[in-house]
Amino acid sequence: AWYQRRVREAVVSTQSTGDVGGKVQEAQVEKAFNILTQDPAVKAIFVNIFGGIVDCKVIASGIISACQKTALELPLVVRLKGSNMDAARDLLASSGLKIQAIDQLNEAAEAAVKCVM
Repeated sequence: AWYQRRVREAVVSTQSTGDVGGKVQEAQVEKAFNILTQDPAVKAIFVNIFGGIVDCKVIASGIISACQKTALELPLVVRLKGSNMDAARDLLASSGLKIQAIDQLNEAAEAAVKCVM
C-alpha cells in the first residue's frame, strides 16, 4: 500500500529506527525520544511495539515521561501489542498528552504517514 512505501522511505531517509529489546527500561525510551527530537528531519514519531516479552506498560510510562521531559511537539502515533497492553493503553489515554494510540498496524502506519504529508 502507499503508506507502507512512505513509511519505508521515512525510515530509510531519517535512519531513526531502533529496537529496544525485551528488557526495556523507561530511560531507554526517553533516550530514544531525545535522539529523535534532536533530528530536524524527523517530522513524526511512530512507536510500534509488538511482542510478548516487552512490558507495554513500561514503554507507555517511558513515552509519557519522554513527552513531558522533551515537551514533545511532534505528532506521535503509538501501537502497543504485548504484555500489559491494556494497562499501557489506559496510561496513554489518561496522560492528557496528544498521543494517537492505535491497535492495528496498518491503521497506525497510515496515521503516522498522514502526520507528515
